[in-house]
Amino acid sequence: MKCFYSYEGSIIFPILLVSSLCYFIPILVASFGEVENETPFTYTQGSGNGPKEWGKLDPDWKLCNTGKQQSPIDLLAEQPQVLPSLGKLKRDYKPAPARVKNRGHDITVTWKGDAGKIIINGTVYKLRHCHWHSPSEHTFNGTRYQMELHIIHINACEEIAVTAIAYKYGRPDPFLARLLHHIKAVEVGDEEKDLGIVNPGDIKFGSRKYFRYIGSLTIPPCTEGVVWTIVNKVRTVSRDQLRALRGVVHDGFEANARPTQSLEGRPVLFYTPTMNTGSS
Repeated sequence: MKCFYSYEGSIIFPILLVSSLCYFIPILVASFGEVENETPFTYTQGSGNGPKEWGKLDPDWKLCNTGKQQSPIDLLAEQPQVLPSLGKLKRDYKPAPARVKNRGHDITVTWKGDAGKIIINGTVYKLRHCHWHSPSEHTFNGTRYQMELHIIHINACEEIAVTAIAYKYGRPDPFLARLLHHIKAVEVGDEEKDLGIVNPGDIKFGSRKYFRYIGSLTIPPCTEGVVWTIVNKVRTVSRDQLRALRGVVHDGFEANARPTQSLEGRPVLFYTPTMNTGSS
């Protein structure tokens, strides 16, 4: 992955361009290795193994404390750079076999077949899995919503691109509604359970506008170089749906959102199809 800098007026905009070749630059390249065993860490501050201590719990997790490209962030902590030239997020999803797993710290749906892809600046990232955090991890000018969905993609170089959607209380989420009875039935420590064919195209985005920045995984090992795309529209989830998601994870992980991290000078870009930011 490389950053290409172009000028618009007097401002330098980092346009996230991904080469078709694999350049393994340690500071930028993220592996797909989210930790599966949640036992060593918690989200509880002051517990000795909460978010502030993650980087000290395992040598492989040191970036959680020392990294300069950590996630999540407050997307409106500084004025985003409006950049229509980023282009529309290209999604090409299709139904495929999927399984659900309770990882203790979250519920994960993994597609086992070819479930399609997204394309960012000409680079293909294949869909792998999705999972939920509650409350939302990213904030909007300090506002933290009730839930956040992370949709994980990986390219041929094993670099990660995550699409995120925030949710507030309201009408039930249709995608979650299709899976909820399976989610309620899977317990911590169970093997993955078949879901049959699941269409990721059922995940509703609701807006073409999005935020874009370079960050990290939000759980250990907090690997950096993740291309984040956060949909601008806040969608809705019902209280019953969120209660079900929280009820099946390990005690202490009902709230599984990492605190926001410092920007460390990173730009946050905002794509809108027109310069009229009042449109969807």
